[in-house]
Amino acid sequence: MPEIKKQRPGTMRLADATQYRLPPAGVVSILHRISGVIMFVLLPFIIWLFDTSVTSEMSFERFAAAFVTGIGFIPGWFVKLAVLGLIWGYLHHFIAGVRHLWMDATHSVSKEQGHQSALFTLASSAVLTLALGAKLFGLY
Repeated sequence: MPEIKKQRPGTMRLADATQYRLPPAGVVSILHRISGVIMFVLLPFIIWLFDTSVTSEMSFERFAAAFVTGIGFIPGWFVKLAVLGLIWGYLHHFIAGVRHLWMDATHSVSKEQGHQSALFTLASSAVLTLALGAKLFGLY
């Protein structure tokens, strides 16, 4: 009879890790960190966009043209996609930050309240991103 090797307590196999589903609060937490990194990495782009949009009328026209013709070798649709990523990053980071401030201020968050506020955070950031993305891509 072959000997069966028992798994050490406290260890997780890779197959177990791929089967685990994070609760919505865990997803919000990870996305909060990702959105912060996106905003930090794209900060030079944000500064360039702001500077180009407010310097003069000619620079504003160059700013508006970047969404149509692009910037250098980068096509306009990719600029719009990067801005859409920034929009999502900002909205999610802001809404998740307000959620955390609310939880810190009340000190009485139950598991169900945390679950519901995480679902609200995910849904509201997605809906607002879709609405602003539709405007960005000229759907209305």
